[in-house]
Formats: sequence, structure tokens, C-alpha cells
Amino acid sequence: MRPIHAVLAGVGALVLAGLSPARAATEIEFWHAMSGALGERVEEIVRKFNDSQKDYVVKAIAKGSYDEVLNGTIAAYRAKRQPEIVQSNERSFLTMVNSGAIIPTAELMAQQGYKVDWSNFIKPVVSYYAVDGKLQAMPFNSSTPILFYNRDHFKAAGFDKPGATWQELEPQLDAIKAKGVSKCAMVLPGDYEWSFLENYSAVNDIPYATKRNGMDGLDTSFVFNKGKLVGQVERMKRLVGSGVMQIAGQGVIPVQLFTSGECSTIIASTAAHAAVVAAARFEWSAAELPYEQGVSPKNSVIGGAALWTLKGHTPEKYKAVAAFYNFLAQTDTQVWWHQATGYVPVTVAAYEAAKAQGYYDKNPTRALAVLQLMRGTPSDNSLGFRIGNSNQINVAIMEEVSAAFLGRKPVQQALDEAVNRGNEALRRYEQLNAGKK
Repeated sequence: MRPIHAVLAGVGALVLAGLSPARAATEIEFWHAMSGALGERVEEIVRKFNDSQKDYVVKAIAKGSYDEVLNGTIAAYRAKRQPEIVQSNERSFLTMVNSGAIIPTAELMAQQGYKVDWSNFIKPVVSYYAVDGKLQAMPFNSSTPILFYNRDHFKAAGFDKPGATWQELEPQLDAIKAKGVSKCAMVLPGDYEWSFLENYSAVNDIPYATKRNGMDGLDTSFVFNKGKLVGQVERMKRLVGSGVMQIAGQGVIPVQLFTSGECSTIIASTAAHAAVVAAARFEWSAAELPYEQGVSPKNSVIGGAALWTLKGHTPEKYKAVAAFYNFLAQTDTQVWWHQATGYVPVTVAAYEAAKAQGYYDKNPTRALAVLQLMRGTPSDNSLGFRIGNSNQINVAIMEEVSAAFLGRKPVQQALDEAVNRGNEALRRYEQLNAGKK
């Protein structure tokens, strides 16, 4: 028979064991650039993941604009205080992939035992973030531009809807202006380099830069000062000069000129759906991007951002990151994100699921961006744009093109100088990143 003190000691040990705390969940940080309603949706999707299991906790931390997130990440990495996940826009792809600071998403997911069907991802989305066929970042908020239009204005001018080609749309815009239906027939978006130049090139299947728009190497060069894009900028200059297209004033968000009813159309990201739904007090709809007459239009290209995994963390942390990415890739998650934000679902399965639910029957304009991205097989000109020093170059291009709009330079001279400035920046980037992708 065991002594009574031994029995009591055993009981006490069992009690203490039962009261000991469970293993704490692994916590990771996710730095992002979303604010307002979209920031709330980020918090919500993170909460959905955290509530779906007990092993991991993601902390979503807003860090300002995309540039502020990127600059903050660089500083944090140097100080060895970097988050596990950072959201970075598509413009910074080469900066991230050549930084030496990231773990490719395809590699991470394979290491953690997840078998993700990357072929189910929409091609222009997955191709943008892949190198040699291997995904480098997790697609998150992907968008593409479409044409929003005021149906009341088009009806008042005698039209049912916008023409599919620029040759059909231009006379409609002129008529809306001439008949005094609205103060302006179209508003120039603030990101027109993406929507009017890059996407124009992709949809019309013309080269913007050599080396498949930079996909095949850093030794790419701009060539958009030739061919159809010159005509596109001439068109834009004419529309601005005639007052058909309006440039938003300082402090005015271009989409507000559309939602207020002042302007009849705007080419904007599909993510503008939320703003249009919230503010437009008129009958509106949307259409795919116009293209040139006689062209079989190709797919448009994406904007938005992806999630990058940073080096320097423990294996447990990477298990948490992979579990979060796997959750994001699930069809149900993608359908919810698509419907809650206006961004496109990044998988074909999610689009098909939303379609089966009848979502597009009730919200037909939400399908446009997906259909436009999936239109045909991407060509060398519509895979996307992989440009070094992208933010700096975009500023230079828009400075030159804006000078043409304002009559300070002929269009051809402005585009030649934009190409020269862009190529100088590309050569600097190439020299700094010699030997990299």
C-alpha cells in the first residue's frame, strides 16, 4: 500500500497538469495598405481565419499607403523586426523578388505540405507573380480596369450603351458633350498610365516594352512611342482639349466626378464598384474596356497587390503563414472576398462558384473584370508588365503625357521623351540588379 503523502502528491500533480495552460497559438503579423471600408474587409478576412482554427493568430496591421508599407518593411527588415507577411502592390514585384528577403509562395506551400492547384488561378493573375512558372507571392487584391457609365446620360443622348470600340465610343462621348447632357462625357482617371496606356496595349495586343514587357529579363526597353499607342494619346489629347474628357482638379478624386453625376463615364478599377454603389444616385452600369476597330481584343492586365513572405522567422511562424495562404485560396474565401470588396476572385473555381450562386445574375457588372481577364489566351503583350523602378518611371511617363495634354509638347515628342526617361531608369535598375530575374 502506497503512503498517503505519495497518493496526495500524485493527485496534486494530476490537478496541476489539468490546470496548466494549453500551448499558445502561434502569432504572426500581416502589414497591409488598406484603409476605410477595404481596411475593414481585411480585418474581417483575418478574423474569419483566426476563428476557423486555434493554432494560429494573424494580426493585421495597417501601415499606410503601398509606398509607406514598402518603406516601413525595408526599415524593419534591416532592423530585424520585419513582419511575416507584407502586402505590396504589383508595381513593386521586381523590388520584392530581387530583394533576397522573401520566400517564394510556391516553395513555402510545398515545404508545408499544401498541394495548391496553381493552374486553377486566373492566368494573368498567376503569371504576373510567377518567375519560371513558380509563384513568388500570394495573389490577394487583384483588379483590372473597366468602363463605368451613367445609363441615364447615355439614354438622354440617344444611346443604349457604350460602343465596344473606340471608333463607336468617341462619337457617343462627343454627342453627350454637344447635347449638354453632362458637364463632361468622361473623366480622366488618376492612374491613366495603367488604365489608358498599359491596358490599352494589352487589350489591343501591341508591345509596350521589349522582352515581353519585361517578363523575359531586366534588359527590357520601352517602345510605346510607336504605333497605335501614339494614336491613343492623340485621342486622349483631343478629348481633353475639346472638354469631352475632364481632368480632376487638385484634391478631387476622379471617381467622385462620375458618382456625382458630373461626368458620364470613367475607366476605373473594378474595385471602384464599392464607391459607385455607395455614392451614385442614378442608373449606372459598366462595360469592358473599349478597343480599336478590327482588333480581336486580348485580356486586360491586373493591378492591386499580393502578399509576400519575409525571411528571418521560425518554422512555426511559416506554418502559420502557409495555413493563412491556404485559407485565402479556398473557393469560399475567394467568393466572399470578391463579393465584399469588388476585387476579382483569383481562381476560376471561385468565379464559377459565384456564378452558380446567381451572383452575376443580380450583379452583372461584377463579372466583367473576371471575363475580361480570362478572355482568350494571354499573348506576349498581355501577360503583364515587369518593370524595374516602376513607380519612378510611371511618374515620368505621366509628366510627359500630361505635358502633351496641356499643349506644352507635341504628342510624339512627349512619348519619345517618356520612353527616353523610362529607358534611362531601366538601365540604372538593370545595372544595380545584374544577374537577377
